[in-house]
Amino acid sequence: MDLSIFDRMESEVRGYVRSFPVVFEKARGSLLFDETGREYIDFFSGAGTLNYGHNNPVLKQRLIEYLGADGVVHGLDMATSAKKYFLETFERVLLKPRGLKYKVQFTGPTGTNAVEAALKLARQVKGRQNVISFTHGFHGVSAGSLAATANVKFRQAAGMPLGNTTFVPYDGYLGPDVDTAAYLERLLDDPSSGLDHPAAVIVETVQGEGGVNVATWRWLRQLATLCRRHDMLLIIDDIQVGCGRTGSFFSFEQAGIEPDIVTLSKSLSGFGLPMSLALFKPELDIWKPGAHSGTFRGNNLAFVTAAQTLDSYWVDGAFAAQTQRKEDLLRNWLENLAYGHPQAGLSVRGRGLIQGLALPAEAGNLANRIAAKAFEYGLVIETSGAYDEVLKVLPALTIENELLERGLEILERSAAEVLGHQGKVLKFGGQRR
Repeated sequence: MDLSIFDRMESEVRGYVRSFPVVFEKARGSLLFDETGREYIDFFSGAGTLNYGHNNPVLKQRLIEYLGADGVVHGLDMATSAKKYFLETFERVLLKPRGLKYKVQFTGPTGTNAVEAALKLARQVKGRQNVISFTHGFHGVSAGSLAATANVKFRQAAGMPLGNTTFVPYDGYLGPDVDTAAYLERLLDDPSSGLDHPAAVIVETVQGEGGVNVATWRWLRQLATLCRRHDMLLIIDDIQVGCGRTGSFFSFEQAGIEPDIVTLSKSLSGFGLPMSLALFKPELDIWKPGAHSGTFRGNNLAFVTAAQTLDSYWVDGAFAAQTQRKEDLLRNWLENLAYGHPQAGLSVRGRGLIQGLALPAEAGNLANRIAAKAFEYGLVIETSGAYDEVLKVLPALTIENELLERGLEILERSAAEVLGHQGKVLKFGGQRR
């Protein structure tokens, strides 16, 4: 397959094409097809952008109807019928049933734009600059959100100092016996800890890029309590694990907390169209008109598919229950896979349909080798974590059980081929370095 045009013309910054070196031509549901017609099962879902699959037929039809009627496509932040209907639907389907009262700010089209707006607003509201972020956290690669992102690969590319952020250990970072919320509380309580009083805390309930690290409900509730006690805003970054990825639409619902600010993007449009927003409590809306701007704050095509997504999947609890059943299938399969390779030190973690198959960090490049082998057999899957040691299983929420099982069979076969030899290395040769 000829990829020479990409090598010749596209920047070296490109990433995913290196892991999946084919030219994709079509996509439908949870299947991708390359230029030769070969089929690939998608366990990547556009890094969480395609929770409802590729070219979802219900959303596509609604989009075609809107375009056929010459609906407004670009409107900055002007009022349009598409935006009006989205806001009405968002309030009716999501906010009112959950007793949530949020203002909606449409930011630029990507997740980092929503995070930038959230951080800027929090600092304005509190009149303070410092923000608490967490080990292994990822919030974007523009300057403000990058300062709150932990991964050294992204931070080193900044080309400038990254400040006004204090990193503290995420839940479980120091092991199961260390309460990192209590650690943060001690820092906040001690006037000589050296911690500048933060304006806000920003956190993912499940760290996707960081290695599918899952915060407990108890820890999240502790964090919310600390924010209230110390006059800090709680920002939940729901960009990858919101929009139903963990089962409920918002990933924090089962924790029983109500964040001050929530960022949403990726699968918000439901169709892969760029769309991001920040939700915040009404009393925080101190923006002056035009104080945070951007040309692409009004992707009306995304408004159309986002509203249809909410009406099609979220008016009752049926879709969430379906996701729970698929989680059980996926989790059991991965647990059995780990059990079948005791010498490899595999573990499983996740929530909903973001699950990680983790290898020991000292196991070298095994996860990437498994992902590469899986791609040879027709499965698209990525790795995450500080050492790319976690295979991140991220299928569409709408994937059929039969296709989910077929993909898992490929993953199991690929793991067996890679770990079969590696098991001998670990058993007889010690840890692989």
